[in-house]
Formats: sequence, structure tokens, C-alpha cells
Amino acid sequence: MEEKNIEEINSNTIVLPKEGEKEMEAPKENKEKIPEEKQEEKIRTDEKKEKQKNKKSKEKNKQNKEKNKEKKNKKVDKAKRKKRLIITGIILGIIILVGLLFSTIFALININNSKIISGVKIEGIEVSGLSKDEARIKLETIYTEKVQKEIPIKYNEFESSINPTMIELKYNIDKAVDEAINVGRNNNIFVNNYNILFTLLGKKDINLEMSINEEATKKVIQDIGANLPGIVIESSYYIEGENLIITKGKEGIQIDTEGLLTKIKENLDSPNISNDYIEIPVTQKVPEPIDIDKIHSEIYKEVQDAYYTKDPFEIHPEVEGVDFNVEEAKAMIQAEDKEEYTIKLTITKPKVTVNDIGTEAFPDKLGTFTTRYDARDKDRTTNLIIACQKLNNQVVLAGDTFSYNKTLGERTIAAGYKNAKVYENGQVVDGIGGGICQISSTLYNAVVDANLSIVERRNHQFVTSYVAAGKDATVVYGMTDFKFKNTRKYPIKIIATAQNGIATISIYGNKEEVEYDVTLEVKQLSTIPTTTKYVEDSSLPVGTEKVKQAGANGVKTETYLVKSLNGKVVSREVISRDTYNAMQRIVLKGTKGATKSNTTTTTQETPASEQNQQTTQIPETNKGESTENNSQTQTETENKTNTNTTSTTNKE
Repeated sequence: MEEKNIEEINSNTIVLPKEGEKEMEAPKENKEKIPEEKQEEKIRTDEKKEKQKNKKSKEKNKQNKEKNKEKKNKKVDKAKRKKRLIITGIILGIIILVGLLFSTIFALININNSKIISGVKIEGIEVSGLSKDEARIKLETIYTEKVQKEIPIKYNEFESSINPTMIELKYNIDKAVDEAINVGRNNNIFVNNYNILFTLLGKKDINLEMSINEEATKKVIQDIGANLPGIVIESSYYIEGENLIITKGKEGIQIDTEGLLTKIKENLDSPNISNDYIEIPVTQKVPEPIDIDKIHSEIYKEVQDAYYTKDPFEIHPEVEGVDFNVEEAKAMIQAEDKEEYTIKLTITKPKVTVNDIGTEAFPDKLGTFTTRYDARDKDRTTNLIIACQKLNNQVVLAGDTFSYNKTLGERTIAAGYKNAKVYENGQVVDGIGGGICQISSTLYNAVVDANLSIVERRNHQFVTSYVAAGKDATVVYGMTDFKFKNTRKYPIKIIATAQNGIATISIYGNKEEVEYDVTLEVKQLSTIPTTTKYVEDSSLPVGTEKVKQAGANGVKTETYLVKSLNGKVVSREVISRDTYNAMQRIVLKGTKGATKSNTTTTTQETPASEQNQQTTQIPETNKGESTENNSQTQTETENKTNTNTTSTTNKE
């Protein structure tokens, strides 16, 4: 910079010639003197440029210094990171070595341990420190009681119970114990040790799987629902002579099957044994309105004469023509609201009936069954005879379903039925049609013997006197029916008689190429002990007792349908699981002449010795089912009650 300035100054200076040299002629342009202002301005411009240049140079130097510093810092950071990585690697290596050492020692300690590790429970039940067998035995002890204990249920005053055996209750104890014993054993050494430590610190509660047969459970629930007081009654109809009788439905409750199923599962999922009742959930239901068009479509028939063919052999039974005026029927129902409507039918009789064809149409007896009754009970006997008359000569075509209630119709005085003993709300009272359950039970056994398929069948509340437990079929008009389907190749014919104290029903038809021998085998699962109820009676002297009702034990049964061919059993299947409630023993205690009387009653369990003397054969015993005169149905057996189940007010 200084050299440049000097040169610039020199450029403006006149150089004198040295001694001996000729004076050179100055350039013309320099001859004139530069103004002082311009020189100063030029100097300032040059100085400004120089400053800018110096500034840029300084900035560049600064940037270079910063870059050098950054490079130096990066080298330092890289060295530090490398050092940290080395240290971290050393630490991790030490940790891994310690972990390996610890895991090896821990594994060696537990390798020979055959017990369940600490902190393990199954459904809240402590099993830590137990062997596999010890844990299984502990759980079986707890859950065996659960499986054997009845599940109490109730709806208002109605009480009943469900036997876990009937719903096939099972607990998968082995699976839960296997899971418990394998905690800390079924993975590699590190995972096992982690699981062991996690279990020690956080605990582990293993789920015990519970299972039931839901279809069987729903069937039990529906059977209970049929006995609830105040259940809905759907409208129904039947043909009586040349009249169509339509019965209006009645609003009521119906059991919430899914709701009760859920409650039962929740109860069984818990290992705790509870004596608390499960409340039966119900829903209010309005019966479906009477559908005249639907009824007409179901009963309308064209008249047809009976005939049969030989090749192939086939019977075509007669069909009565049935019709009625639909519009008149609709107008009748709309005009008046009442419980029962009678509509006149137009019946056209066929010219040829199956009876006219003769026995060659139904040559073979396929099945038969007989029960006995007390012919001295005239009214009850009348009911049995009417039922048999309505069943007699009924033909069921192949593939058709037979309904007992539709065939017999409603049990009314107009239909000829008499008053006989029936159960209503657990008491014995007079009711129309008492005794016809004996005929439905007789038919049930004849149908089974003929190898026909059962569509609908329910057991009584108590064991009957005319058939063994597991072999009965109760009916209640409008509620409980007995139905079977003709699953054979050819039509069948029912022959039913009731005379001289013997009711016999036989099924006739044509034998097929393969005919099985069919029997019912009944297995008794458990006994329901009866109880004794003492009722104070002011008509009896103090200190005297009188048995008003002889009690009897109830039972739970499982019935098998066994088919044999040429003397060898080819199939054996469960067709029903039935519960027959215990009948309570009622004893009247005299209070006449006592200084103080009250109407309290007491109930106690009947002693075992007394129970052994009780018979389980009880007359017909469902809601409205008739009773029969025997050792248990003397005149003192009135107002019978049941501690397990309260039946509805509908009677049969």
C-alpha cells in the first residue's frame, strides 16, 4: 500500500536529470498542474478502497481462524466420542458378563426346582411353592364342590335350582396347572429369568377355563321358564267337531334366556361358593295378535279319499275338507274382544277312509306301551278315555309332525272333560282334564318304541306313579306340548284304548328293511332330599299331629336312547336330562285349647332315615297335572306344595 502511494506520488513528481544527463522534456499532460481538490478526493477514494480491502482481508482471516477452530473442535469431539464409546462398551461388557453370571447362577438355582415359582395364583388361589400334583389337588378340592353344588335361582316367590351336571359344567384344571408350572421354564434362560423376576415383583394370576354345554343350559332355562308364574300365553286354536275354537293370548312375562345364561356363567366363573340366589331376568311380552289368514292357511284342506299303492307300497290316508269364511271370522274378532271365539267350519267328509282300506295298509305293530290307572276314579278315567278316543286311528304321514295338544284340543267341560286332581301353584286342586298327562306319557313311550323322532317333550315337576323318572311327558294346553315326527318311510297309525284300569297305545305301520330294537335307559344322577313343614292347625287338639301331605325325595336323571340290531347295541345317546323336585312333607300341629295360638310354620330337613322310606313315585306333577289315588294321594294330601319350584296357575 505504502509502495503504491509512493509510486503515485512519484508519478506526479518531476524527476530532475542527473548530472551530465540532458534534461528530458516533460510530458505535455504533466506540464499542467493537477488541482488540489481533485488530488484530495482521489486520495480519499483510494483510502476508502484500501479500507474495504483491509476489511475483507480481516473477515477472511477471521473465517479462516473459525474454520481452523471448528476443525480442531471436531477432532476433539471425535476423540471424546471415541473415548465415551470405549468406556460405554466396557461398561456394557461388564453388565453383560455380570448378567450372564447372574442368569447362570439363577438358572442353576432354579433348574432343579419342580415347584411353582413364587407369585403365581390361579383365579386368585395361591399355588406358589406347590408341585403340579399338589396344585391340581388343591384346585380339584375347591372346584369339585362348585361342580356338585346346585345353582339356586328365583323370580319373586318362585324358586328353583340348576344342577351343574345337567349343563355339563367343566373346569380345565390341568391346563391352568400346566401354565402355572411352566412359568419361568418354557423359554430361553434370559426370558425365563425375566418371567421369574416379573412374577416375583408383579405377581401372576392365571385364568381357569370354565365351559358348559350352552344348548343344554338353554334347554334347562326354557324348562324353568315354562313354570314361571304369569308367563305369556300365545293365542292358539284347535278344532272341536265342526267348530274352530280360537283362544286369545294373554300378556305376561317370558324368561330372558340369554340374560340368565350370562348370569350363570358369571356365577360359575368365580371359584367362590355362594348360597345367594340368582335373580331370573324376565321380559314383558305381549302375545301375537290373532292371525286369521295364517290360521286359515294352516287348517284349510281339500277333501281326499284314502288309498294305497302296492308297487311301491304307499298309503295315502283320507283327508277331510276343512274351510271357513275368512272375512266373517275377521269381522267377528274385530267386533268383540273376548277370551275365546267359535267359528263354524265347513267340513266335507271323504267317501273312503283308511279304516275302510283295512289292516293290510298298516299290517305291522311297530311299538306299544301300557300304563295302569285307578278305574275307581270315574272322573279321571273319563278324561283318559276321551284322550284315547281322540288319539285312536290318527294317521301320521311320513315326514309329518304330530301335536298332542292340537289333536286333543283345549280341555273344557264342553269337550266332555271332567274335574280331577291337578297341581296348581304347588297345590292339589280340582281341574278340568286331570289325568291326560298319563296318556301323553304312554304315547311318548310307544313312539320311542316305534323308533320315531321326538320333537318336543318335557318332564313333570315330580316323579309320576305310572312311569319311571325320565320316561314321562307332561302337557299343558297352550304352553307345553308333546310332539313327534314320523321319520319312517311309510305312514303310521295310532291305536289307543283305556279300559279296565289299563291304558294302551300302539303304533302300526309297515316294517322297513332294517328295524332296530329301541329302549330307554335312565341313569339317576342325584337325589333331592325332601323337607318337612309343620303347620299349626287350630282344629286339632294341642299335642296332636296329623300328616297332611306325605313328602317324597326328588331326583335328577339322564335318559339314554339305545338302539340295538340283532342283539348288539349300535348307538346310545342322551335324549333328556330331567329334574324332578322334592315334594314337601306337611304335618299339621294341633293348637286347639292352647293359651296362645299363631299361624307360623316351620320347615326342616327330613332325617336321612325318614328319607329312605320315602317313595319317589308321585302322581302326575306338573302345573295342572292330575294326581292319582294311591298311598301318597289320600284325602290328606291336599294343598301339596313344593319347596323347589312354584308352578304357574295354568292347569292341565
